Amino acid sequence: MRKTLTFVSTASLAIGAGVFFASPASAHGYVSSPMSRQAQCAQGVVSGCGNIQYEPQSVEGPKGQLNCTAGDSRWAPLGDDSKGWRATSVGSSASFTWTFTARHATSTWDYYIAGRKIASFSGGGKQPGATVTHNVNLSGYSGRQKVIAVWNVADTPNAFYSCVDVQIGGGGGTPPTQPPTEPSTPPTQPSQPPTQPSQPPSQPGGTWKAGTSYKAGDQVTYGGATYRCVQAHTALTGWEPSNVPALWQRV
Repeated sequence: MRKTLTFVSTASLAIGAGVFFASPASAHGYVSSPMSRQAQCAQGVVSGCGNIQYEPQSVEGPKGQLNCTAGDSRWAPLGDDSKGWRATSVGSSASFTWTFTARHATSTWDYYIAGRKIASFSGGGKQPGATVTHNVNLSGYSGRQKVIAVWNVADTPNAFYSCVDVQIGGGGGTPPTQPPTEPSTPPTQPSQPPTQPSQPPSQPGGTWKAGTSYKAGDQVTYGGATYRCVQAHTALTGWEPSNVPALWQRV
């Protein structure tokens, strides 16, 4: 009887240990260079970050967002533009390096400024290496900007988010007096699509709604007025047409 109990006990410990070591840590990936906001928290460059300082790689949430927190209240300090985030001085292009602690199969890596996608790199549905670096063209922008870097996982509905503050064209890293929610001067307009569409506005139309993807030329109504989209983006709460002239033009 004692031998049987000993065997069961030993087996239980072995199984328990196996489960423990097989469980993945809360670890995935983030932009380490230029230093993203979570990297600055982890390295003590900025204080008052909460738990993100211990797990900068864990800013994970549903795909399609354009924010620093992945829509997770645990990472709320990352969305506070008034904190003393250090901006890295860069030229007309910059190399962004992702560091991964759990290497998920990847769909794409996307980069945004002021709601506009400025670069996208395919992951081919494959597992990346321990680090991946992308050279992103920043021409058309100047001064202090907030780049939202998004790592879209191929086999889940989630993505990982990193916000990187940069000073394009040199200059210091002093934080702005107001949150850089949009460029101080409108970015150079792309060669297409035209500002004024020659055909009726494309869908979606109707009333403006957060979470909807809009492209240049789309028309919506909001607050009793009609607006035309001037930059493609996915709408977020706080980006109502009357609040972001960089994205919407009143008709």
